[in-house]
Amino acid sequence: MSTVPSAGNVEVFKARTNKWFAWLAWAVAAVGLVVTVASAGVAALPTTAPLLLLALLGWQFFWMPAVAVHDGGVTLENPFRSVLVPWAALVHVDTRYALTLVTAERSYAAWAAPAPGIWGGRNARPEDLHGLPDTSYGPGRSVRPGDLKTTDSGQAAQLVRTRWRDLVESGSLDTGHGAAAQVRPRWAAVAGDLLLLAASYWAVAAG
Repeated sequence: MSTVPSAGNVEVFKARTNKWFAWLAWAVAAVGLVVTVASAGVAALPTTAPLLLLALLGWQFFWMPAVAVHDGGVTLENPFRSVLVPWAALVHVDTRYALTLVTAERSYAAWAAPAPGIWGGRNARPEDLHGLPDTSYGPGRSVRPGDLKTTDSGQAAQLVRTRWRDLVESGSLDTGHGAAAQVRPRWAAVAGDLLLLAASYWAVAAG
């Protein structure tokens, strides 16, 4: 279940490749279910727990993860937890390994926006280096591969930094309210994983 506010100025980033992986996982699970029922009948459905686990993981790790930028801050929808970082708590935006929101207490990485690594900048074009928020640039106007417009981390970081900059420049950044990150574990997803993992073990052992 998403914890992103449904009202307000919300911008959501999801990696396009993740959606393809999700559809692939669901397709494999669906084909496996059809083949199992066609060959062994409905009575064989209890043995399809591994396929159901694959479908759940496809949603949990590829379809659901997102970075949502909204009036209240930035929400990271990760596989096992949701993290809300209010604007007043945000100290720095990093993209070394993934889009990472840094607060005074700790850092929170976004599963949906991984950095491409050092090889990610090899195909960068000159236009990819221009028009970024000022905080994207390092010494000598250098740009880290994870900040490039063509990368998942770079696209998500641009959304965050642009909204953050606009709030600072407009003087509307509230530094006295809710200046602490809120972390909500996804207990339902964890329980589903454990249940289907146990069922998968039973199905394999029984077979």
